[in-house]
Amino acid sequence: MQEQERTGKSPRAQSRVGLRDIAEALGISQTAVSFAINDKPGVSDETKRNVKEMARKLGWTPTYAAQALGSSRTMTVGFAPSRSADDYQTESFMLHFMAGAQLALSRKGYGLLFSPCTSLDEEIQVYRDWAKRKRVDAVVLVDLRSNDPRPRLLRELGMPAVLAGGPDPDDIVPSLSIDDSRTMESVLVHLSLLGHQRIAYLSGDSHLDYCMERTKAFESFTSTRGLGPLWVEFTDFDVNKAVDITQRLLVEEEPPTAFIFESETLAAASIRVITEVCVRQSELSGKDGGRRYPYNMPATVSFEDSFICRSLYPSVTAVHRDAGEYGTLVAKLLLKSLSGRPVSGNRKVLTPQLIIRESTRLAAAD
Repeated sequence: MQEQERTGKSPRAQSRVGLRDIAEALGISQTAVSFAINDKPGVSDETKRNVKEMARKLGWTPTYAAQALGSSRTMTVGFAPSRSADDYQTESFMLHFMAGAQLALSRKGYGLLFSPCTSLDEEIQVYRDWAKRKRVDAVVLVDLRSNDPRPRLLRELGMPAVLAGGPDPDDIVPSLSIDDSRTMESVLVHLSLLGHQRIAYLSGDSHLDYCMERTKAFESFTSTRGLGPLWVEFTDFDVNKAVDITQRLLVEEEPPTAFIFESETLAAASIRVITEVCVRQSELSGKDGGRRYPYNMPATVSFEDSFICRSLYPSVTAVHRDAGEYGTLVAKLLLKSLSGRPVSGNRKVLTPQLIIRESTRLAAAD
């Protein structure tokens, strides 16, 4: 009684509300409450609504450690992409993707275990280790490769997964992908309407599925429209390699009038050398009435959009994809799989938007 007078609350009110309290309040079993809280099949939608409403009234909050101890689950999703450490410092897409995934996972009590790897072999070893130690309940895959061993490995390990990208040609792992073919087409329509025919595409890694899909779309569109000459170069996402390729192409007898870069970092590094070349040409041609910098620059487009594209001069026309929303959708698909609902095949989500900026507005084709 003294305790109640001192705190103003009964001992029962001070104790943590549990599933038993919700079950007693509604006159149903604790198992039904657990199913409803975790959105599992076996209880009606009405029961789920009633349980969640009562949980809110009683002030119930989930104890994730207890959830994990009470089942075979760890309440953790693994993410172990094999990428250069520099990628996470310079490219914003993956960071926003992870933030979106974590947001969706946390709402269901899951955490995201991020374990970056330097190679595919290391990534595979991480999955084996996670499976052996029962460290995670599922994983998110990115950067599908040709003849990728990961989907089959994860199936053998009994580890659920969802692929951001794809589709998985063997349909082992369900996936959500962005329509890269249509996006490349929108970029090329924009450039061709501006009169550009000599176009260079500085792609990323020839082993990555999405890079090859964009390459095929580039070659198909330009062939159909009779554009050329054309260049497809793979940079392996190395900015120094991109700069070297750009320098080489700029001194061709008929250089490209437009460049498409796989990422904003490749575009930013290359625009510097483009600027240097165009300023020199401007100084030489200015006397005879030739186009002056920046109007003599080739058009540039980035397949990734970030503050870098907005900050450069000229600002860079770019493909904008909502990475946070993409991460959220991928996580929700994984949660659906973890809840026991059937998930398969590939779904194309999000339609990227081409943001027109100075890098294509200022440039005119020869």
